[in-house]
Amino acid sequence: MAPAGALSLRHYGASPGSHSHDHFQILLGLSGTLDLEVAGRGVRVAPGGGCVIAPGDRHDFESHRGSVCLVLDSEHPEWARCAHYSATSLPADALPLVHYLARALQQGRPLAQAQGPALLLEAWLGGAGAHTPPPGTAHRRAIHWPALQQWVAEQWHRQLTVADLAAQVHLSPSQFAARCQEDHGMGAMAWLRSQRLVQARLLRGTGMAVAEVARRTGYRSPSALTAALRREARQAGSDA
Repeated sequence: MAPAGALSLRHYGASPGSHSHDHFQILLGLSGTLDLEVAGRGVRVAPGGGCVIAPGDRHDFESHRGSVCLVLDSEHPEWARCAHYSATSLPADALPLVHYLARALQQGRPLAQAQGPALLLEAWLGGAGAHTPPPGTAHRRAIHWPALQQWVAEQWHRQLTVADLAAQVHLSPSQFAARCQEDHGMGAMAWLRSQRLVQARLLRGTGMAVAEVARRTGYRSPSALTAALRREARQAGSDA
Protein backbone atom coordinates (compact mmCIF):
# COMPACT_ATOMS: atom_id res chain seq x y z
CA MET A 1 0.00 0.00 0.00
CA ALA A 2 1.27 3.50 -0.84
CA PRO A 3 2.30 5.66 2.13
CA ALA A 4 0.00 8.50 3.14
CA GLY A 5 0.80 11.56 1.04
CA ALA A 6 1.63 9.48 -2.05
CA LEU A 7 0.20 9.38 -5.55
CA SER A 8 -0.13 6.15 -7.50
CA LEU A 9 -1.81 4.69 -10.58
CA ARG A 10 -3.93 1.67 -9.71
CA HIS A 11 -5.64 -0.91 -11.86
CA TYR A 12 -8.84 -2.47 -10.52
CA GLY A 13 -10.39 -5.67 -11.77
CA ALA A 14 -13.42 -7.89 -11.35
CA SER A 15 -12.17 -9.45 -8.10
CA PRO A 16 -13.89 -7.60 -5.24
CA GLY A 17 -11.87 -5.98 -2.48
CA SER A 18 -12.69 -4.47 0.89
CA HIS A 19 -10.67 -2.49 3.43
CA SER A 20 -10.35 0.81 5.28
CA HIS A 21 -7.51 3.30 5.90
CA ASP A 22 -6.44 5.58 8.72
CA HIS A 23 -6.01 8.41 6.20
CA PHE A 24 -8.00 10.03 3.39
CA GLN A 25 -8.03 8.28 0.05
CA ILE A 26 -8.91 10.18 -3.10
CA LEU A 27 -9.86 8.15 -6.18
CA LEU A 28 -9.80 9.90 -9.56
CA GLY A 29 -11.15 8.03 -12.58
CA LEU A 30 -8.99 7.69 -15.71
CA SER A 31 -10.54 4.77 -17.60
CA GLY A 32 -13.26 2.20 -17.01
CA THR A 33 -15.71 2.31 -14.12
CA LEU A 34 -15.00 1.46 -10.49
CA ASP A 35 -18.00 0.61 -8.30
CA LEU A 36 -17.69 1.14 -4.55
CA GLU A 37 -19.75 0.93 -1.43
CA VAL A 38 -18.36 3.47 1.06
CA ALA A 39 -19.77 3.20 4.58
CA GLY A 40 -22.94 1.70 3.11
CA ARG A 41 -23.26 4.32 0.34
CA GLY A 42 -22.94 3.38 -3.34
CA VAL A 43 -20.41 5.36 -5.36
CA ARG A 44 -19.35 4.98 -9.00
CA VAL A 45 -16.02 6.45 -10.16
CA ALA A 46 -15.87 6.85 -13.94
CA PRO A 47 -13.40 8.78 -16.13
CA GLY A 48 -13.44 12.43 -15.11
CA GLY A 49 -15.11 11.68 -11.77
CA GLY A 50 -13.74 11.29 -8.28
CA CYS A 51 -14.42 10.18 -4.74
CA VAL A 52 -12.94 11.19 -1.36
CA ILE A 53 -13.00 8.44 1.28
CA ALA A 54 -12.65 9.52 4.90
CA PRO A 55 -10.31 7.79 7.39
CA GLY A 56 -11.87 4.67 8.88
CA ASP A 57 -14.61 4.30 6.28
CA ARG A 58 -14.89 0.71 5.13
CA HIS A 59 -15.13 0.53 1.35
CA ASP A 60 -15.88 -2.41 -0.91
CA PHE A 61 -14.84 -2.13 -4.54
CA GLU A 62 -14.78 -3.96 -7.86
CA SER A 63 -14.62 -3.18 -11.58
CA HIS A 64 -16.28 -5.75 -13.81
CA ARG A 65 -14.49 -4.61 -16.97
CA GLY A 66 -11.38 -3.15 -15.36
CA SER A 67 -10.56 0.43 -14.49
CA VAL A 68 -7.58 2.69 -13.85
CA CYS A 69 -7.57 5.44 -11.22
CA LEU A 70 -5.12 8.03 -10.02
CA VAL A 71 -5.09 7.49 -6.26
CA LEU A 72 -3.92 9.88 -3.57
CA ASP A 73 -3.42 8.65 0.00
CA SER A 74 -3.27 11.75 2.19
CA GLU A 75 -3.30 12.76 5.84
CA HIS A 76 -3.91 16.44 5.05
CA PRO A 77 -6.80 17.60 7.27
CA GLU A 78 -8.26 19.88 4.59
CA TRP A 79 -9.53 16.83 2.70
CA ALA A 80 -12.16 16.58 5.45
CA ARG A 81 -13.98 19.40 3.63
CA CYS A 82 -14.40 17.07 0.65
CA ALA A 83 -14.99 13.76 2.46
CA HIS A 84 -17.73 11.59 0.91
CA TYR A 85 -17.64 13.82 -2.15
CA SER A 86 -18.31 12.06 -5.44
CA ALA A 87 -18.61 13.97 -8.67
CA THR A 88 -19.87 13.23 -12.16
CA SER A 89 -17.14 15.63 -13.28
CA LEU A 90 -14.19 17.06 -11.38
CA PRO A 91 -13.68 20.80 -10.86
CA ALA A 92 -12.43 22.41 -14.07
CA ASP A 93 -8.90 22.99 -12.77
CA ALA A 94 -8.57 19.48 -11.35
CA LEU A 95 -9.35 17.45 -14.48
CA PRO A 96 -6.34 18.45 -16.64
CA LEU A 97 -4.13 18.24 -13.54
CA VAL A 98 -5.24 14.65 -12.95
CA HIS A 99 -4.35 13.72 -16.52
CA TYR A 100 -0.97 15.46 -16.27
CA LEU A 101 -0.11 13.76 -12.96
CA ALA A 102 -1.07 10.33 -14.34
CA ARG A 103 1.22 10.87 -17.31
CA ALA A 104 4.00 12.23 -15.11
CA LEU A 105 3.85 9.20 -12.81
CA GLN A 106 4.16 6.90 -15.81
CA GLN A 107 7.23 8.85 -16.92
CA GLY A 108 8.80 8.91 -13.46
CA ARG A 109 8.85 12.70 -12.99
CA PRO A 110 9.78 13.29 -9.33
CA LEU A 111 8.09 16.67 -8.98
CA ALA A 112 4.72 15.10 -9.74
CA GLN A 113 5.01 12.93 -6.65
CA ALA A 114 6.42 15.75 -4.53
CA GLN A 115 4.03 18.56 -5.52
CA GLY A 116 1.05 16.71 -6.96
CA PRO A 117 -0.84 16.05 -3.69
CA ALA A 118 -0.84 19.73 -2.69
CA LEU A 119 -1.80 20.85 -6.20
CA LEU A 120 -4.71 18.41 -6.30
CA LEU A 121 -6.06 19.69 -2.99
CA GLU A 122 -5.71 23.30 -4.12
CA ALA A 123 -7.43 22.63 -7.45
CA TRP A 124 -10.25 20.67 -5.81
CA LEU A 125 -10.96 23.23 -3.09
CA GLY A 126 -10.57 26.12 -5.53
CA GLY A 127 -13.19 24.59 -7.80
CA ALA A 128 -15.61 23.74 -5.02
CA GLY A 129 -18.15 26.13 -6.47
CA ALA A 130 -17.73 24.83 -9.98
CA HIS A 131 -20.72 22.52 -9.60
CA THR A 132 -23.13 25.31 -8.68
CA PRO A 133 -25.00 26.18 -11.86
CA PRO A 134 -24.65 29.82 -12.94
CA PRO A 135 -27.81 31.95 -13.08
CA GLY A 136 -30.22 30.86 -15.76
CA THR A 137 -28.68 27.40 -16.28
CA ALA A 138 -30.26 25.39 -13.47
CA HIS A 139 -32.82 23.76 -15.78
CA ARG A 140 -30.51 22.97 -18.69
CA ARG A 141 -30.12 19.35 -19.69
CA ALA A 142 -27.14 17.97 -17.77
CA ILE A 143 -24.33 16.21 -19.61
CA HIS A 144 -23.11 13.11 -17.83
CA TRP A 145 -19.51 13.46 -18.99
CA PRO A 146 -18.18 10.18 -17.54
CA ALA A 147 -20.92 8.24 -19.35
CA LEU A 148 -20.10 10.09 -22.58
CA GLN A 149 -16.40 9.36 -22.09
CA GLN A 150 -17.20 5.68 -21.62
CA TRP A 151 -19.33 5.67 -24.77
CA VAL A 152 -16.62 7.42 -26.77
CA ALA A 153 -14.04 4.87 -25.58
CA GLU A 154 -16.13 2.16 -27.26
CA GLN A 155 -16.46 4.03 -30.57
CA TRP A 156 -12.87 4.45 -31.77
CA HIS A 157 -13.54 1.98 -34.61
CA ARG A 158 -15.44 4.74 -36.41
CA GLN A 159 -14.97 8.42 -37.19
CA LEU A 160 -16.92 10.44 -34.65
CA THR A 161 -18.34 13.90 -35.30
CA VAL A 162 -19.69 16.66 -33.07
CA ALA A 163 -23.16 15.67 -34.22
CA ASP A 164 -22.57 12.10 -32.97
CA LEU A 165 -21.51 13.39 -29.55
CA ALA A 166 -24.42 15.82 -29.37
CA ALA A 167 -26.96 13.14 -30.33
CA GLN A 168 -25.65 10.88 -27.57
CA VAL A 169 -26.55 13.50 -24.93
CA HIS A 170 -29.71 14.73 -26.71
CA LEU A 171 -28.42 18.20 -27.61
CA SER A 172 -27.94 20.01 -30.89
CA PRO A 173 -24.34 20.20 -32.18
CA SER A 174 -24.18 23.92 -31.39
CA GLN A 175 -25.52 23.38 -27.86
CA PHE A 176 -23.05 20.57 -27.24
CA ALA A 177 -20.14 22.65 -28.54
CA ALA A 178 -21.10 25.52 -26.22
CA ARG A 179 -21.42 23.20 -23.21
CA CYS A 180 -18.06 21.59 -23.98
CA GLN A 181 -16.42 25.00 -24.01
CA GLU A 182 -18.13 25.96 -20.74
CA ASP A 183 -17.38 22.72 -18.91
CA HIS A 184 -13.91 21.89 -20.25
CA GLY A 185 -12.54 25.09 -21.75
CA MET A 186 -12.09 23.55 -25.19
CA GLY A 187 -13.99 22.88 -28.39
CA ALA A 188 -15.88 19.65 -28.97
CA MET A 189 -13.34 18.14 -31.38
CA ALA A 190 -10.44 19.16 -29.13
CA TRP A 191 -12.20 17.36 -26.27
CA LEU A 192 -12.66 14.29 -28.45
CA ARG A 193 -8.97 14.32 -29.45
CA SER A 194 -7.97 14.64 -25.79
CA GLN A 195 -10.07 11.58 -24.91
CA ARG A 196 -8.46 9.56 -27.69
CA LEU A 197 -4.99 10.54 -26.51
CA VAL A 198 -5.77 9.79 -22.84
CA GLN A 199 -6.91 6.29 -23.82
CA ALA A 200 -3.85 5.79 -26.02
CA ARG A 201 -1.48 6.86 -23.22
CA LEU A 202 -3.13 4.50 -20.75
CA LEU A 203 -2.86 1.55 -23.13
CA ARG A 204 0.77 2.37 -23.91
CA GLY A 205 1.41 2.52 -20.18
CA THR A 206 0.43 -1.16 -19.96
CA GLY A 207 3.19 -2.05 -22.42
CA MET A 208 0.85 -2.63 -25.37
CA ALA A 209 2.53 -2.29 -28.78
CA VAL A 210 2.10 1.04 -30.59
CA ALA A 211 0.43 -0.64 -33.57
CA GLU A 212 -2.20 -2.30 -31.38
CA VAL A 213 -2.82 0.90 -29.42
CA ALA A 214 -3.29 2.80 -32.69
CA ARG A 215 -5.76 0.19 -33.92
CA ARG A 216 -7.79 0.25 -30.70
CA THR A 217 -7.97 4.03 -30.46
CA GLY A 218 -8.72 4.80 -34.10
CA TYR A 219 -5.47 6.43 -35.22
CA ARG A 220 -4.80 6.09 -38.94
CA SER A 221 -1.45 4.43 -38.34
CA PRO A 222 1.14 3.79 -35.60
CA SER A 223 3.11 6.77 -36.91
CA ALA A 224 0.05 9.03 -36.51
CA LEU A 225 -0.24 7.96 -32.87
CA THR A 226 3.49 8.43 -32.28
CA ALA A 227 3.32 11.93 -33.79
CA ALA A 228 0.36 12.83 -31.54
CA LEU A 229 2.21 11.62 -28.45
CA ARG A 230 5.31 13.57 -29.44
CA ARG A 231 3.31 16.75 -30.02
CA GLU A 232 1.79 16.40 -26.58
CA ALA A 233 5.20 15.79 -25.01
CA ARG A 234 6.61 18.91 -26.69
CA GLN A 235 3.62 20.92 -25.51
CA ALA A 236 4.06 19.63 -21.96
CA GLY A 237 7.71 20.57 -22.13
CA SER A 238 6.96 24.08 -23.33
CA ASP A 239 4.39 24.53 -20.54
CA ALA A 240 6.80 23.36 -17.85
